[in-house]
Amino acid sequence: MNSKEFIKALNTIVEEKNIDPNIIYEALQLALQTAYKKNFDSKTNVRVDINKETGEIKVVSYLVVVSEYDDGNEEVDEDGNITKIEPVINRDAQILLEDARKTHPNIEVGEVIEEVVTPKDFGRVAAGTAKQVVMQKIREAEKASIIEEFADKEYELMLGMVAMEDANNYYIDLGRTRGILPKAEIIPEEKITMGSNIRVYVTKVENGPKGPVIKLSRKHYGFVKRLFEHEIPELANGTLILQAVVREPGIRSKVSVSSTNSNIDAIGACIGERGTRIAGILKELGSERIDLIPYTEDAAEYIKNAMLPAKDVIVSITDEVKKEALVVVPEANLSQAIGKKGSNIKLASRLTKYHLEVKTMEEINKAGNKAI
Repeated sequence: MNSKEFIKALNTIVEEKNIDPNIIYEALQLALQTAYKKNFDSKTNVRVDINKETGEIKVVSYLVVVSEYDDGNEEVDEDGNITKIEPVINRDAQILLEDARKTHPNIEVGEVIEEVVTPKDFGRVAAGTAKQVVMQKIREAEKASIIEEFADKEYELMLGMVAMEDANNYYIDLGRTRGILPKAEIIPEEKITMGSNIRVYVTKVENGPKGPVIKLSRKHYGFVKRLFEHEIPELANGTLILQAVVREPGIRSKVSVSSTNSNIDAIGACIGERGTRIAGILKELGSERIDLIPYTEDAAEYIKNAMLPAKDVIVSITDEVKKEALVVVPEANLSQAIGKKGSNIKLASRLTKYHLEVKTMEEINKAGNKAI
């Protein structure tokens, strides 16, 4: 217990677990103090000192000199309720001035009498008790350290390794801990390979009853948003602005972008030379399509852009207050306008925040003829 090997081992734990050494020493002091009181029938007036250089451990008994014993007092509130006020110093740790001066003639009130009372076999007796308490503190400190490390990773993209799986989740190794990627949060129909590296979006970081819980997703729209920010430097430096991202995972995403520099085309910058930039994002998303939408404050024009890949679209704003619009397309482009399972029109509506009604030119003409 009181050797340099002990200190070396303790420092190794501190370094490996990335824990504040003061937390370990405070926990160890508390554990040894508890062990001493339990095994040597001590009262409360002891503390444990640990030499961080040599590992030497001392148990020190102390008494605070007082003019009279302080047993606390009682406080009565307006309703007559009595509250016991505990003394600042426990009576077991107090000694009257007249008694203290029998052995320390010049001592004064407020001073402390100390005596080293370390038993010869204290190290052996205390070790078992101390180990359990210290390991608990280490676990608590490690959990807190991990939470602190990952706190600023929430809503960010991370790279991890697929470590294991169960019926409902994949567990992704993120370094000091593992994140949980529910199978319901992977891109539909994608195949996850054990041991492979995988990009994940951190949706939540919290301290659970059994330790830190890092929740992950690949279906969240934020996953696509962060992929773009990772691949497109102009989004990071402010030249391009990512206005909005909406997504039907595994089917289609629509990404609205604008440029703060009139000389830089937002869509072209996202695609990159020969499609090199967008290729990396598409590879990550598998079969999911991406529509790059040029942002404009002209609502009708913005809706028209958002209807991609549908062409020859005519947009009429029917109610600006309620944000409603009519989208007219040729019969041949109707399926593209609606999209697989209605995905295209839903995404365009979410992107523009307009309720969109789609009609074909033929339907419009028939309605006009009936009116005539």
